Amino acid sequence: MFTAIRRITRAGFVGFWRNAYVSLASIFVLTVVLFVIGATIFVDQLLTTSLKTLQSKVDINVYFVPTAAEEDIIAMRDAIAALPDVANVVYTTREDALANFRERYGNNEITMQALNELNENPLGANLAIQARELYQYESISIFLEEQRARTLQNPIIESVNYTRNREAIDTLNTIMNTVERSSFVVTIVLIIAAVLITFNTIRLAIYTAREEISIMRLVGASNMFIRGPFLLQGIMYGLVAGVLALLIWYPIMIWLGPGTEAFFEFNLFTYFVNDFSRIFLIVVGTGVVLGFVSSVLAIARYLRV
Repeated sequence: MFTAIRRITRAGFVGFWRNAYVSLASIFVLTVVLFVIGATIFVDQLLTTSLKTLQSKVDINVYFVPTAAEEDIIAMRDAIAALPDVANVVYTTREDALANFRERYGNNEITMQALNELNENPLGANLAIQARELYQYESISIFLEEQRARTLQNPIIESVNYTRNREAIDTLNTIMNTVERSSFVVTIVLIIAAVLITFNTIRLAIYTAREEISIMRLVGASNMFIRGPFLLQGIMYGLVAGVLALLIWYPIMIWLGPGTEAFFEFNLFTYFVNDFSRIFLIVVGTGVVLGFVSSVLAIARYLRV
């Protein structure tokens, strides 16, 4: 068994170097594909982090009338927090709302003078609601409108700002869905191209070695011994291409890291280094699988043994 594996490995390397130019063409295409797959990983991570940061800043605010009883507001808060779509609810009392207002408009003398002339706090309490996912804000808004309709005779909700935030929420949701679909389509197209190129490379290698294959058949070589070198060549194409793609990405990550940290608050180079093992498995593993599958398809089609 060891001798057979050694001979298959040697034959695979010989075939790889014998068709060096064709092998380089296949490796080049696979490298481009794996480079783009790597780019998809990094862009997806960057956008996911950025969109999560933006998502954490998007919420629905419920403003209560100043005369609303605190126990009614607490009951409303608890009912909203119990919804499965709600991730977090922040309750701001009337006193805290007034303090925040004074801090925000402290430099506006006219506003502060008008506020001081009032004998009571004109602001009501409010709730800031964050959903678990962007698409869940719609159902939360519907629930709030139902609660508002229930209290029309003795209103406690003054306004809900979902309509004002809806455009931002929908935009974020659209961006996330578009990026996911675009990445999937581009990756599938490139994978098909890589499989076809590698398929034709193995096909050409089989054609070049047709006389040797005929001799091996005559002397009784096993099917595995004949097919093994071509399978190994496909795996080598994917392995070399994966390593090359990561080597190309390394200096790019060094260059992009500070810029992404300043603009997106996310350092791509740090992510590349910290998750290198996972990225290596994805990129190189994808290359090896593509090379192997292409070889299997070519052998099944053009190597009848």
